[in-house]
Amino acid sequence: MDFNVKKLACGAGVFFTRAVQFTEEKLGQAEKTELDPHLENLITRADSTKNWTEKILRQTEVLLQPNPIDHTGARIEEFIYDKLDKKLPSRTTNTELLGQYMLEAANEFGPGTPYGSTLITVGEYQKRLGGAERDLLQASAVGFLTPLRNFLEGDWRTISKERRLLENRRLDLDICKARLKKAKLAEAKAALLSEEADKVSTSTCGHSLRGICACLKLLFCPVQMRLQAEHELRVAQAEFDRQAEVTKLLLEGIGSTHLNHLRCLQDFAEAQATYYAQCHHHMQDLQRELSRCANSISTPHSAPVVCPDPVSSAFLSGPPSPGASVSSLSSQRPLAMEQTQLPVTGTRKAKVLYDYEGHDGSELSLLADELIIVHTVPGMDPDWLIGERGNQKGKVPVTYLELLS
Repeated sequence: MDFNVKKLACGAGVFFTRAVQFTEEKLGQAEKTELDPHLENLITRADSTKNWTEKILRQTEVLLQPNPIDHTGARIEEFIYDKLDKKLPSRTTNTELLGQYMLEAANEFGPGTPYGSTLITVGEYQKRLGGAERDLLQASAVGFLTPLRNFLEGDWRTISKERRLLENRRLDLDICKARLKKAKLAEAKAALLSEEADKVSTSTCGHSLRGICACLKLLFCPVQMRLQAEHELRVAQAEFDRQAEVTKLLLEGIGSTHLNHLRCLQDFAEAQATYYAQCHHHMQDLQRELSRCANSISTPHSAPVVCPDPVSSAFLSGPPSPGASVSSLSSQRPLAMEQTQLPVTGTRKAKVLYDYEGHDGSELSLLADELIIVHTVPGMDPDWLIGERGNQKGKVPVTYLELLS
């Protein structure tokens, strides 16, 4: 092993000298070179960006994964798969796990019983909610959390390294300034001693050669020290200025980081909006299913009561599209009833609140903020109305409308 003792001793000496300079500056016993005001502002802005990015990152992780134990395990699992250069498998969400338990309980109690069939319906909607949550977690991790981590673990480390180097260059510069100051004092003191020696030699033995040599000897060493200190100061000043420019360029890149995080923040908000819209849509569908189930149970002289199971095939085939609704609800109704021209009651205008895509010929597709004519027909599901737009006619969900007087 090539162990350079001289280099190690030199490095230790430099470190000790910087430590002494830093301590004296903190105690007010040494002068400190102040940085350029623009550079100081950039450093303050960078520190603020780093601190708030860490807080936002941690709180977003807590929001998406509230359990600290699960969060720690997820980070460890992500770290291991990253080191193995393998894709991290999607994790089952708590909502999906709840839905799975409900389905297993329904099989245990009997899917043909009212409680069992209702468990199936609610459980499948819970799985659908869990799927939407998993999509939110994946979109947030890729579009928001990962860029924040990349900044803290990549760009910020580079900035911190260059800032530490700038601080070392500043300490070296201040050390050189202090050495030059001491050298100038020593030179002035030597000049005074030389004058006194010259006077003594003149009074005793005249301008002897020995007196002149003594005066030159007193002046030579301090002058050499001053020249050496001035050279070291010029070198230290050049290195400090160069490092200050490098650090300034890196810190000015924080503006680009803010723009990147702005786009990531917009993606995160869009992912949240999609998630909550899906949850709202799924819960509306679930409420309609439970209402239908309750109505069928309360109907006298009915056949053995089994709540409808409208979405089991949809879950087996894969996750639904964000704008999907329970089309099987309408498909279970005979189309003949919908197409029969029954007496019209309560015709009025309605404003569409959200976009709605009809799933078959019996439903009318809607666009947000448009006005349509709606009315009911005897025996129709109270959650639906007949909507008319020009020559188009079809069923529309009440929850997507604002009835006008």
